[in-house]
Amino acid sequence: MEHKDTYKTINIASEETLFKDRNSKFFGYAFPTTSEEEVKSLIDNLKKQHHSARHWCYAWQIGTENLKYRTNDDGEPSNSAGQPIYGQIQSYDVTNILIVVVRYFGGTKLGVGGLINAYRTSAQLALENSDIIEKTIDKNFVIIFEYKDMNKVMRIIKEHKLNITKQELQLNCKIYISVRKNIADKIKDVFSPLYEVEIKQLKD
Repeated sequence: MEHKDTYKTINIASEETLFKDRNSKFFGYAFPTTSEEEVKSLIDNLKKQHHSARHWCYAWQIGTENLKYRTNDDGEPSNSAGQPIYGQIQSYDVTNILIVVVRYFGGTKLGVGGLINAYRTSAQLALENSDIIEKTIDKNFVIIFEYKDMNKVMRIIKEHKLNITKQELQLNCKIYISVRKNIADKIKDVFSPLYEVEIKQLKD
């Protein structure tokens, strides 16, 4: 059985969305992200943009095979904000994404049920407003060889339509390639019989 080697994500941030309930305003945002540092700076920017808001609740999920996620209620009742946002990330089956919902309090309490609905709906609107794309899970390799073997190596790269991510061509050449996970072993086997050519998988 072939393992899944694709995942869904977004490439660009969504347009801002707005959901209102009893004078409270909920602004929703979806951002592509691959690191916790990036998450922090995206949230800091929104806090500057919405400095008079009451809450900046969010959920993110990062990774393709080993998933990491976090939810944050930012002062709302426990599990009334971050978890409903994360539920939408799961229901749309997306990763490498951050969804933030910024709330301006309108003076009327919504109760936990109302909050869950508002944060879930805002996250859903942000995702509906995003361009969700499918990407392949890739493995990265470096091929190390001498210049004289260049033609052999390039022939295989062309035959298999491999994606070159970086080249270092000196006396000792290195070509970095990324290969779809499902064919990674096959590609490794194609290079291994070549004398004086080494292929190494890089750590993710």
